[in-house]
Amino acid sequence: MTTSPFAARRAAFRKLHEQGCFLIPNPWDIGSARLLAHLGFKALATTSSGFAWSQGQPDNTMDIDQVLANCRAIVAATDLPVNADFEDGHASDLKELQDNVRRCIDTGIAGLSIEDATGDASQPLYDLEEAVARLRAARSAIDASGEDVMLIARAECFLVGHDDPLNESLRRLQAYAAAGADCLYAPGLAIPQHIQTLVKTVAPKPVNVLVGRPSPLSLQELADLGVRRVSVGGALAGAAWGGAMRAAQALAEGRFDGFADNAPHVELNDLFSD
Repeated sequence: MTTSPFAARRAAFRKLHEQGCFLIPNPWDIGSARLLAHLGFKALATTSSGFAWSQGQPDNTMDIDQVLANCRAIVAATDLPVNADFEDGHASDLKELQDNVRRCIDTGIAGLSIEDATGDASQPLYDLEEAVARLRAARSAIDASGEDVMLIARAECFLVGHDDPLNESLRRLQAYAAAGADCLYAPGLAIPQHIQTLVKTVAPKPVNVLVGRPSPLSLQELADLGVRRVSVGGALAGAAWGGAMRAAQALAEGRFDGFADNAPHVELNDLFSD
């Protein structure tokens, strides 16, 4: 029986995946985490892109210590469960991957995702056998920790431009489920029929869908397709940067109308005084 101070959050996070559909938005820092908690969301997830942009860097360039510090800060910002966007585990070696997963667990996260993109344009995805071995290594590290942390497996086929992204995602996610993943995720999946096919193929494992741009589908419609959770990746960070970029461009042109939609000073002070 775990005595972790995060046990209740982890149990609550797992329960969220058992039925219904919930939205898990992605803060990139303490302030955005506190805003989302204030709005009543039941769980949060970090975002590799949102965090990197906040540090003036492109996505997938932050080192393991920076990523872990961001996880730790967001976990500490609220009392909500937090899912870590852990990219490829920040390691190519399986032993290093296990060590990194254990370090991530120690930040207090309730779940972490491992993706199968390599970052190498000549071979954008790990071979399936290697990708499965990596998921098994992450599963082993979680089990050895004794903590009830969920493992989310990501098939990046749509994002890397695979020739047959739907069928390859289905093949990979079935293998990842067998390797011990608790929740499955194919970022870029957007067509309702494809979403429904994935949900049915990997059932009863819960499926996460990414909505990172305007979508014709509502949260209820995604729930009706059988989706168990919906994340937004770096989209909220992109919205914040979009507002800042438009306001800054207006300033560069000698105008001040870019501030028209700013959050009021008093409202922000009230939010962060809680």
